[in-house]
Amino acid sequence: MNLRFLETFVWLAKLRNFRMTAEKLHTTQAAVSSRLATLEQELGVRLFDRGDREVTLTHEGGKALVFADRIVRTAHDMVDSLKDRALFTGVVRIGVIESIIHSWFPDLMTRIHRTWPQLEVELAGDTTIKLIEQFGKGNLDLILHTDNVLGANVQNIALCDFPMRWVGATSLNLHGELLTLADLANFPVLSFSRNSGPHRFLERLLDEQVGRRVHVNCMTSVSAMIRLVVDGFGLAMIPPAIIQRELANGDVQMLKLDMEMPDMPLVCSYRAGPETPLFQQIAAQAQQTAQDFARSLPAHVARLPSATAVPDPWSPMSAGS
Repeated sequence: MNLRFLETFVWLAKLRNFRMTAEKLHTTQAAVSSRLATLEQELGVRLFDRGDREVTLTHEGGKALVFADRIVRTAHDMVDSLKDRALFTGVVRIGVIESIIHSWFPDLMTRIHRTWPQLEVELAGDTTIKLIEQFGKGNLDLILHTDNVLGANVQNIALCDFPMRWVGATSLNLHGELLTLADLANFPVLSFSRNSGPHRFLERLLDEQVGRRVHVNCMTSVSAMIRLVVDGFGLAMIPPAIIQRELANGDVQMLKLDMEMPDMPLVCSYRAGPETPLFQQIAAQAQQTAQDFARSLPAHVARLPSATAVPDPWSPMSAGS
C-alpha cells in the first residue's frame, strides 16, 4: 500500500477540498484524484462522497481514516527519529507582521527552539508590504503575513484567520449602542500602514458608505495604534486576537456595527526545494502553532482558514450587512 496515497487520503479528509489538498502536498488536483481512485480500488470501498465544493467521508472512509492516519504518523515518526535535529546549526531569517507577534508568535519561537536548539533565528518585524519586498530580494527565508506571494519555488500555506472588529476605549461609552460607519467617522480613525489591505479596504468603504471624505490615520506600529485606542484618541478596526489583554482589563471594548468586517487571513510564504527542507518544516510548525491558537479561542477572535475564502478579502464586496 503506497504511503503517499495514504497521506493524500488523510489530508483530503482533513481539508475536504481537492485544490487545498493539492496545494498542501505540492501536487495537482489530478494527481490527488488519481491517488484516491487507486486507493479506493485497492481497498474495494468508496472513501468519499463528492460534493460541488467539498468532499465528505463515507462510513467506510471514516473507518479507514483511523488506520491510515496511524500509519502515516508512524512513518513520519520513524523518519523524524532518525534525524538529530538538535545538531542542526545555522541561521534562519523570519519576517513577521506585528499582528502575529502580538498573538501566537512567542509560542512558535518556543517550538522552534525546542525542535532546533542550535538554530539561530533572525527576526524582522515589519508590514506585509515591506516583508514581501525583502523576501523578494532574498533577505528573508520565510515570512508570516497576510498575502500570498507569487514566484518560482515559492510556497504559501494558510495559517489561520483573524476576524476584524471595530474597537474603542471604554471611556468613550460607545459599546452599548449599534453604530454605523458614519457614527465611527465622527472620531479619528486609526488603521494599519498605508496601502496595506486593511487600509485600502477602509479608504474605499468609508468613501462609499459615509458620503464625505474621512481621514484615516495610518500606523506602521501596531503597538502605537493599540496605545492610542486605549488612551481614547480614536477608533480602529483591528483583530481582537491582538488585544486580548486590553479587552480582559476593560481598557477597550468591541463596538457593535451594523455591518460585518472581513477576516484577516494569515499566510506563511517560504522558498521550497530539496535544498531547503528546513523552511518547509518551520512553515509546518507555524501552521500548527497558528491553528492551535485558533482552536483555543472563540470564533470571533481566531478561526481556522476558510476553504471558501475570497481571493481578496479586503474588497468592499466582502463586507456583509
